[in-house]
Amino acid sequence: MFVISIKSEKLKKIFAACLVFVFAVIGGIVYVSTTEAAPVSNIGGIVMKAETAEDRISFFSQFGWEIDEEPVEVKEVIIPTEFDETYSGYNELQKSQGLDLEPYKGVRVKAWCYEIKNYPGYENKENLIHGNILVYDGIIIGGDVSSTELDGFIHGFALPSADTQ
Repeated sequence: MFVISIKSEKLKKIFAACLVFVFAVIGGIVYVSTTEAAPVSNIGGIVMKAETAEDRISFFSQFGWEIDEEPVEVKEVIIPTEFDETYSGYNELQKSQGLDLEPYKGVRVKAWCYEIKNYPGYENKENLIHGNILVYDGIIIGGDVSSTELDGFIHGFALPSADTQ
């Protein structure tokens, strides 16, 4: 037979150490789960809110764009956990307009695509210019204005100036 005897003081210390360990693990889990990227609803005076159709229309109008009220497409996408060359380049575009997709790696977001009706030089051409936004938790975290033409273009949300066209 094998007998172990432990003094009550030693037992109290072991119990206290176990409690500290359990609370540390729980605290770590809570911290990690709440440190996910928090979207910002206002960047440089631009309201990034996109919870409703009116919010999304208003967002584009801040840049001077007129869009169809009905989106061309709405889908869910997952921001890749590792950026390839294409996604890195796209994120550079986001950074140039005060956004960054890095904190959202591996996160599921909603992608909204709208037809822009007043792009300079394309006013009477349908479905060639799109305004695209990536929305997380009701806030725009990224996006672009792009052409669907074969030799098309992509740029940030700002209206192009006459000298850049």
